[in-house]
Amino acid sequence: MKKEKMKLETQFSYNKLWKLLIDRGLKKQDLQKMSHVSAASIAKMGRCENVTTEILLRICEALDCEAQDIMERVEIPKNNEKQKSTEEQ
Repeated sequence: MKKEKMKLETQFSYNKLWKLLIDRGLKKQDLQKMSHVSAASIAKMGRCENVTTEILLRICEALDCEAQDIMERVEIPKNNEKQKSTEEQ
């Protein structure tokens, strides 16, 4: 018997992290060097993809902040919502 994979309706957004970097006058490259996180992991976060908790801890330690300061759980946009936003641009 196969287990059915649960379809998620939310994802983590790292927009808070990008805003924090702007507020502190830092670039993604600076964050990469400070936290010893790979460019690939930073890119994954830019696409709202999953990263390990170790990556999140490194970033929090480098920026001296909490996890809720750099990420939040948001609804995954439905396909038609994505199309609407693309058409509006």
